[in-house]
Amino acid sequence: MEWQRLISNKRLGQEHRHVERHDDRTEFKRDYDRLIFSAPFRRLQNKTQVFPLPGSVFVHNRLTHSLEVASVGMSLGNDVASRIVREKRPALRGTLFEEIGQIVATACLAHDLGNPPFGHSGEKAIQTFFTEGNGRPLKEMVSPEFWADITHFEGNANGFRLLTHQFKGRRPGGFVMTYSTIASIVKYPFSSMAPSKKGKFGFFVSEQPTFKRLADEMGLIRLSDIGMPLRYARHPLVYLVEAADDICYEIMDLEDAHKLKILSFDVVSQLFLSFFDESTRQHILQRIEDEQLRDENEQIVYLRACVIGKLENECVNVFVAHEDEILSGTFEGSLIDHISTPQREAYESCAKLSVERVYKSRPVLDVELSGYQIMATLMDKMTEAVMNPKRYYSQQLIGRVSSQYDIEADNLEDRLMAVIDYISGMTDVYALDVYQKINGISLPIV
Repeated sequence: MEWQRLISNKRLGQEHRHVERHDDRTEFKRDYDRLIFSAPFRRLQNKTQVFPLPGSVFVHNRLTHSLEVASVGMSLGNDVASRIVREKRPALRGTLFEEIGQIVATACLAHDLGNPPFGHSGEKAIQTFFTEGNGRPLKEMVSPEFWADITHFEGNANGFRLLTHQFKGRRPGGFVMTYSTIASIVKYPFSSMAPSKKGKFGFFVSEQPTFKRLADEMGLIRLSDIGMPLRYARHPLVYLVEAADDICYEIMDLEDAHKLKILSFDVVSQLFLSFFDESTRQHILQRIEDEQLRDENEQIVYLRACVIGKLENECVNVFVAHEDEILSGTFEGSLIDHISTPQREAYESCAKLSVERVYKSRPVLDVELSGYQIMATLMDKMTEAVMNPKRYYSQQLIGRVSSQYDIEADNLEDRLMAVIDYISGMTDVYALDVYQKINGISLPIV
C-alpha cells in the first residue's frame, strides 16, 4: 500500500462535486468538526463505557472516553508522521500525510459511534435475540449474508453504517466524510461471512459495496479471492486508532475503579509504576513529593498521565519500526502486542486485574444484566411490530420510530435493519425510558 493513495481527502457522496473553501480548515479538520457537532456523537454522553452512568462520582461514559481516545490518537498520528518524514520518507514532507494526526483523532471520535446502549451486553442482546430468542424463525426469511450480519451484530460494523448509509431524508454518503477518515475506523475490514478470529467484522452486507469502493480507491490490499467473502488488509491508520483506544480504556478503567473504591490506591499505584524501570519510578515519586501531591486521587491522575505518555511513545516506536509490514498487510496483532517487554507485561497485568476485579464487579454486572433485559425486550417488541405492522399495538410502536429509519419498508431485511438502527442508536437513558413505557411501568402523567 502507498501513503499517497492511503491519505485521501475525497468525500463519500461528493466525489464529483467541487468543494468551495470558506475558511482555512483542512478537509480532515472539517471531518472532526462535523463529528463533534453531530447528534450521534452527543448521544455518547448517555451511553455506558464500563461503569454505571455517573451518580455522585463521575466516571467515564462513551463520550468522555472518545474525547480522551481522540487526544491520544492525535499525539500518536502527529508523532508517527513526524518520525516517518524525518527518518524514512522525506518525500512525504508537505503532503497530506503530515495530517494523519487529525485523521486519527477524528476516527477516534467515531470509533464507538455504532455501539448500542449498555455496551457489550447490548451487542449480545441483539445477537442472541436472533440466535436464542423469538427472532430465530426469521432465519428462513432472510439471506444467509444478512443472517450472518444480525447474528454477529457488531458495534464496529454499525459505526461504519452510521457514517456512510443514506438514511431517509438524508444526503448520499451519510456524514459525507473523507475516505481516509472512514477507513481508519474499520478495525475488522471483513464481511460477516469471513469474520476475524474473534468473530468480528467491519461492515454489513448493505454497506459492503461502499467499503469495497473506498478500499479499492485507496489501494487497500484485498486478501480474498473473487467470489469469496470479502476481506481486506487494514488501512494503516487503524493501528493508531486501535492503540489509542487500547491505551485509554485499560488505563482509565483502573483510574475509575480507584475512584469508585473497587481497587485500592496501593494496587493501582503499583500497577502504574510497574510500567517504568526503577530509576524512572524514583523520579516519578520524587516529582509527586516535590509537587506536594497529597491527595491520592491526584497522585493516581499523575501516574496515569505518565503511563499514557510511556505507552504512546512505545506504540509510535512499534509503528515506525514495522511500517513496511503494516503497508504490506503482513503485520500481525496490535501495536500494544509488540511494545517493549516490561511495558507489555505491565499492560497485561492491568488487563488481567481488570477482568478479575473490575469487569466482574457488582456495579458492572448489574448494568450488564439490566441492560441485556432491556435490549432483549425492545428487540422482541419492535421486531414483532414490523412483522405484523397492521396490528393496533404494532402501529403504536412503529409510530415512535424516527422518520429517518425505513421501518415500513416493503423488504423484510430493510425493516429489520431499521429496528436495529433505531434501538442501537438509543442512549441508555432513552432505552430504559422506552422499555418502561411499553411495559406500562412508567406513564407521562404519573
